[in-house]
Amino acid sequence: MKSFLQFISEAETQASSQAKNMGLSGDGHGDWYDKQGKLVAKTVSGRLKFFGNRNLGKKIEPQTLAQPKQETPKPEKNKEKKQLTVGFGRFNPPTIGHEKLLNTISKTAGKGGEYKIYPSRTQDSKKNPLNPSDKVEYMRKAFPDHADSIVDDDKTKTIFDVLKSAYGKGYSTVNVVVGSDRVKEFENLANKYNGQLYNFDKINIVSAGERSSDAKGVEGMSASKLRKAAMDGDYKTFRSGISKALDDKSAKKLFNTVQNSMKKTKSEAWEFAPKLAFEGLRENYIAKKIFRLGDIVENLNHGLIGKITRAGANYVIAVTEDNIMFKSWLKDLNEYSEVHMSSTMRDATHPNTLVGTDGYRKNLEKLTPGQYPLINKLRQSLKKSGKK
Repeated sequence: MKSFLQFISEAETQASSQAKNMGLSGDGHGDWYDKQGKLVAKTVSGRLKFFGNRNLGKKIEPQTLAQPKQETPKPEKNKEKKQLTVGFGRFNPPTIGHEKLLNTISKTAGKGGEYKIYPSRTQDSKKNPLNPSDKVEYMRKAFPDHADSIVDDDKTKTIFDVLKSAYGKGYSTVNVVVGSDRVKEFENLANKYNGQLYNFDKINIVSAGERSSDAKGVEGMSASKLRKAAMDGDYKTFRSGISKALDDKSAKKLFNTVQNSMKKTKSEAWEFAPKLAFEGLRENYIAKKIFRLGDIVENLNHGLIGKITRAGANYVIAVTEDNIMFKSWLKDLNEYSEVHMSSTMRDATHPNTLVGTDGYRKNLEKLTPGQYPLINKLRQSLKKSGKK
């Protein structure tokens, strides 16, 4: 008899294979798009759910490709050449260091140029204590000069979502501004899939400048330091890293929000501020307590979610359900087995389809009433009898 985990894992694989065989392209979150970029299906409890066109479910000949199955988008005729500058990040919480990033994004766009800032959508009690909407609200208050460019869109969960959205709106050139330590990572990913997921004339990856955790002031400020300050109850340090544009009342409220969210679960420094406690992070990794082969993880820099297929000394390689491969340093990873994924919904409109999480199990229980409790009873019975 197949184990429950085998059952749901195979169901997820079947849904992914079916979508790819039909020429659909996934976004790494269970949504599937046709060659025109239209959302046509979702992975729901291991199965594809189609929208509108009944012919989409027809069986077609399988294809074997290592890259996302999507035809190179065709540029619109007579399309005006437009340029957009973007930034994608966690901002959890927003710091004076992030203000420097936003200023660089604006400067890169140039006078009168268009630019947009996309905060990530992930929330958990360790590394992402603020929910997306609250985060956007605080960012707009802290960075008033950029308020109109800060986007609150639950459809932009990854850098690919941002790029596909920009291309779909007619931009032919895009500048992506990132920290100096992330330039190479973004250059590889963004350009690798140009012509498959989108088709820009040019993609420029721009460094926001050097940063050092040992430096003082803006150069050394990080969200990790502020999360640690919140956990330590150190409001003075926390306030020093927040923009002066945020009044004291709002800054104190932000401090309390971050602190209350993080204290919901007991955690150590390496869990909520890995950049400041890397040794603890690596010790747990070497002991195979975290980031094991087969685990589902999220890269916190660009938002991609995938299953670990290779574990290096201080990095992992993971693959999304639509075959996008990415390499991540340990400090940039988040395990997708945390509290926020116990929910049956990924957000207001998308069900949790992430295999291995409590939310996914709950969704499956609804579709197979009575089966999961039965499996638990069988396991308990076998355990008592000494069988495995």
